[in-house]
This record gives sequence, structure tokens and C-alpha cells, in this order.
Amino acid sequence: MRIKKLHILLISLAICACAIPVRGRLFRPIIGGIQMVKGKKTIADRISQYGEVVQQRLAPSFSQVQVGITYPPKKMTIIGFKEERMVQVWVAGDGGTWKHLKDYPILGMSGNLGPKLKEGDLQVPEGLYRLESLNPNSLYHLALRVNYPSPEDCRRASDEGRTETGLGSDIMIHGKNCSVGCLAMGDEAAEDLFILAAIVGVKNVTIILSPVDFRVRGLPKIMPPVPVWTKDLYASIRQELGKYKVSVVQKGR
Repeated sequence: MRIKKLHILLISLAICACAIPVRGRLFRPIIGGIQMVKGKKTIADRISQYGEVVQQRLAPSFSQVQVGITYPPKKMTIIGFKEERMVQVWVAGDGGTWKHLKDYPILGMSGNLGPKLKEGDLQVPEGLYRLESLNPNSLYHLALRVNYPSPEDCRRASDEGRTETGLGSDIMIHGKNCSVGCLAMGDEAAEDLFILAAIVGVKNVTIILSPVDFRVRGLPKIMPPVPVWTKDLYASIRQELGKYKVSVVQKGR
């Protein structure tokens, strides 16, 4: 009965967390308390728990016919498209050629097209990022932390008189289906992304967060107001996306 009550409490707090528009320092003590109740797990624990099932789920996509790269890959890129509400996973082996592995729908995401400018604006960031760390004890099942604000985010903020401490933080790609400023992917997808990233290695994971898939379409005719430097930001994203060649077969995967 006690375990059941704790489970209900965790679910209730998770729902409340989704409804709180301001993440970061205010919510960290609550998250810490919930994680204490759940118990601490290591990344190795999660690999032991989910590694085999993730490998089995991804086996068809890693077949020689589709990708031509054996499991596990050497490098990984996670590309999030806000307009399409989709995350693409690309992998590379020893040869360094990027291959499209799989698409995952984004189940929960807040905000509009346009970059994140400050804490509490509900925006998902846009830009070229890296994986900062993995959280095996996330309130949202499992989580991958994006290195937002990046040095470029901080530079732009400084040029405009915005303070680094007010830019927001704790941007994750995580499980469950609700999020404020992050990408909620569902638990199964979060397991796939977490395990792949853990095996590949944090330093070998790149993250691109884009308003749209610039390889196949342009921006909508009607856009929310964005800073003047956004044009240059989108040009850099468009150029980076050019490394990941889309084919008709890959679009339908």
C-alpha cells in the first residue's frame, strides 16, 4: 500500500511539473525530493536495464540493407524539428558517413517557432548544440541534457544586454508526453535515445534543434517576431543540415 501511494504521489507531482511554466532553480528541490523517493540509478544501471531491449528494437533499422552500420555506431546526431514535431536520429560508423536511422514523433513541446531568449518564455531552443550529460534518474523517465545556453546563445544575449543567468536552463530530451521548453518523446523513445547516447559516448553526440526541416521546406510565411540575428542562426542550421542527406526512402522510414 505504501509503495502504491508513493507511485501515485510521483505521478501527481509529474503532472504538476508539466503545468509549471518556469523550470530551473525553483523546481530543482522538488525534483531532487522525487528522485530520492524513486532511488538513484547510474547510467550503467540503465544500460543493464534497457540495453538489450533497445538493441532488439533498433535491430531492423541497423540492418545492412537500411543503414549499413553495425550496432553500436561510433557517432550520433539528434535533429529536432519543431514545425514537424519530429526527432531524427542519424548515426555514423568508422567510415564517418552519416546514415538516417530512425524518426520519433515529439509527443510534448511548448512554445512557437523562434529561438529561446529567456527563462520562462516556454520556447524550445534553436541552434547547434552538443549533449552535455545523461540523467538516469529523470522525473520524466530518462533524459538527455542539451548544452543550452551554448556559448553562441550567451554571446548573443550579451550583445543585446540580456544576462546569462536569465536565459533559462535544464533543456532536456526526455520521456513522458508533456514538457515546458523541452522535447518529450515518450518513454520508449527516451530509452532508445538514452541508451544509444550512453554507448556512443556523450562527447560523440551532436544535437541540432531547428524550426523546420530546411532540407525540404522553408519557414512559414507567417512567423512570430524574432531577433534580427535569427537569419544568420537559421543559415548556420541550414548549412549543418546539409551533412544529413535525405532520400525518399529515408523520409518514409
